[in-house]
Amino acid sequence: MDASSPFSNQDSPWLPFESRRRARDEKREAVLRTAVALFLEQGYHRATLNEVAKRLNITKPALYNYFRGKDEILFECWAIGNELVDECIAETSAGGGTGLDKLRKLTVRYAELMTADYGKSLVRFDLRDLSDDNRKIVRNAKRRIDRAFRDYIAQGIADGSIKPCDPKLSAFAIAGSLNWIGHWFQPGGAMSGRAVAEEFAIRLTEGIATTSKKKADKPPRTGNASREETREHHTRTAARAAGQSKRARGRLR
Repeated sequence: MDASSPFSNQDSPWLPFESRRRARDEKREAVLRTAVALFLEQGYHRATLNEVAKRLNITKPALYNYFRGKDEILFECWAIGNELVDECIAETSAGGGTGLDKLRKLTVRYAELMTADYGKSLVRFDLRDLSDDNRKIVRNAKRRIDRAFRDYIAQGIADGSIKPCDPKLSAFAIAGSLNWIGHWFQPGGAMSGRAVAEEFAIRLTEGIATTSKKKADKPPRTGNASREETREHHTRTAARAAGQSKRARGRLR
C-alpha cells in the first residue's frame, strides 16, 4: 500500500496495537484503583459496580470490558498487594545482613504496604467473597509470607542476632500487629506511613533482639515525615502496583 492510500497507517482511525493495549491497561488500572478505594471506604458488599462506574464517568457495562464481575476485581486488588509483598520478600532475601536485619527490613516494607490501598486489601477483605480456587491461592500466599518471617527469625537465632525463641509464635505476633495497621491507618495523620513502619519495626523486634546488637542495625528513623513525603510514598506504591498488576492479569485472562 503506497503512502498516498487513504488507508495508510497515519490516517487510520484505529490506534496501533501497542497503543491500544497500553490504553486498555491504563483504563483497567483506573478501574482497580477506583474499586479498591471504594471497597475500603464503603465495604465490599456495600460498594457497587454502579458507583465504580460513576466515579470513572463511564457506564457499568463498560466495566465488563475489563473484568467479568465484582469478585474478580476484588481478587485482582488482592493479587496486586500480594505481588508487592512477594517483591519485598525477594529483595530482602537477596540482600545481606543478619537474620535480625532482614526481619526488620521486611517489617518496615510490609508495614508500609499496610498503609496503602493495595496492601490494605490483603487484610481488610473476607476470603469467603472469593471463588474456591482463588481462596486456595490466597491461603498459600499467606503461608509464604508467614514462612518468610519465620525463616528470618530462625536465621537470627542461628547467627546470634535474635534471642532463642519460638519462630512460629514470634512470627504470628509480628505479622498480626502489622496486619492491624491496614485496619486503622489513615493518610494525612500525625505520622506518615513510613514513620509508622519504622517505629513498628523497632518496637516489634527489640524484645527478641540480642542485647549485643548495635543501634545502627535498627532501621533509620525519620520521625513524622511531611505530607509531601507521605504523598510521594503512596505515589511510589501505586506506580509499583501498576507494574505488578500487569503480571497478575495473566492469571485472569
